[in-house]
Amino acid sequence: MLPRLRLAAPGLLFVIACGASGSPDGEEGSSGQGTTSDVGSSGVTTGVTSAMTTSGPGTEDTGAEASTSGEPGPPMMPMMPTMLPTPTGTCPKLADGEVMFAPAGMEPRAVRLWLSDAAATMDGPLVFYWHGTGSSPEEALYGLGASYVAQVVAQGGIIVAPAHDPAAGDFPWWLVLGSREDDLLLADEVLACAIEQLGVDVTHIHTAGMSAGGLQTSQMSIRRSGYIASAAPYSGGLITAPPDQEPSNPLSAMIFHGGPSDVVLLMFQQTSEMYQAVIEDRGGFAFICDHGMGHSIPQGPAQAGVWQFFRDHPYGTKPSPYKDGLPKSFPAYCALP
Repeated sequence: MLPRLRLAAPGLLFVIACGASGSPDGEEGSSGQGTTSDVGSSGVTTGVTSAMTTSGPGTEDTGAEASTSGEPGPPMMPMMPTMLPTPTGTCPKLADGEVMFAPAGMEPRAVRLWLSDAAATMDGPLVFYWHGTGSSPEEALYGLGASYVAQVVAQGGIIVAPAHDPAAGDFPWWLVLGSREDDLLLADEVLACAIEQLGVDVTHIHTAGMSAGGLQTSQMSIRRSGYIASAAPYSGGLITAPPDQEPSNPLSAMIFHGGPSDVVLLMFQQTSEMYQAVIEDRGGFAFICDHGMGHSIPQGPAQAGVWQFFRDHPYGTKPSPYKDGLPKSFPAYCALP
């Protein structure tokens, strides 16, 4: 067993407002007010592995180093996450479908899991997906691509899509309008239980989401940089840098926005560019995919690109295998700085 410490990340208040998701699902939030909450304490984890069991749909497994020419790059020893959580409450039995989690000091929260029997024998990646305002956890199938979710799950991966807390207010996640970290404490609990019960490739813990979920994704990547490897927000980003849990993890981000018309109370082109700048300033790798379709989730090559990006950017990747050019299969609207 390896000791894993988890730092407390102090809250940071920044008031923002975001628009509806591009998903067809509908779910309304309710009003509420947040207060600052601590991250948990130290612990020891078991059942972890550093070998990613899935190469990503439609791509060949080349390990942490990838080549834009399609040739395998040299193998690279992955950096291990430094702040993996341990359960604070009683873990429920993990299964495909909606599961209730009760982290210490919190009311039970519903989380939609996608997993299969393969998760018991194959330690695959774990991906958090955060839905947009007015949507539901099922948006993960639209945002990540249903066929890709099925393929990754069949190879031992786990998709985690929390349901919003009605007490968070008009937007689904506490960090949209405040500094309270309840949603991230829930994510910590899900990850800790998955490691304990099933095993997870801890070098491949990623996050994605749309609109309010894209803002949550960007926040999570930095506030949980002690275990998040890479992120893919759709119309998300930042307006200021949040507390950084683990500055030594460079982080990687594939950032989507819909151009100048991607505006729903916020100008998501600007917030996306801010997020890119924050990642780069802390020594990470980030690039923009401007799909030009306003406030929406692009389909097809976008999802395939996200899965390949996650595969090619495990925890602590530096330099990026894409530093000299993006894979030819990526959407043409994606470009390096």
